[in-house]
Amino acid sequence: MPSIRLIPLHPVVLDVIPTLVDPLRFIFSGEIVLEKPLSNIVLRAYDDSRAQYNSTEILRQLIDFPQTDSKVLGITSVDLFVPVLTYVFGEAQLGGVASVVSTYRLDNTIYGLPADPVLFFERVLKEAVHELGHSFGLYHCRTLDCAMHASSAVEDIDVKGAMLCDECRRQISA
Repeated sequence: MPSIRLIPLHPVVLDVIPTLVDPLRFIFSGEIVLEKPLSNIVLRAYDDSRAQYNSTEILRQLIDFPQTDSKVLGITSVDLFVPVLTYVFGEAQLGGVASVVSTYRLDNTIYGLPADPVLFFERVLKEAVHELGHSFGLYHCRTLDCAMHASSAVEDIDVKGAMLCDECRRQISA
């Protein structure tokens, strides 16, 4: 299993990223490397007309990040979009090296609710597993509690689990 490189992309809630290392190591049975934060990648992806950041542009830049045989997961706190959707929680290069997750819409406070650090961490972990799963070649899964189950709203994230179902685990182990 290739190693996974976590790259904080400023602006980002830095304190959540180190807490992902052990669960990701357990879920993917591999080495997790925490990289130094980068600040220039996200800024280049800003779209004035939407006041959001283009996740596909961030992916393009992460793909160009110095490569090894590892997967790369960028984590940021900006609001991401792809041109055909209002927003995305993340995006990944299917079967490739790069993926990105935004914590922006995973935070209860943007919905006018009280902060919930435990729920926030759970959401970030689930989306990190989901996007990394895509980079390992996994498609959306029909199993409701699998991390690869599709999420179009934050409530969908809350319903699914952080683990991969047996079938998805089998596919990345093959």
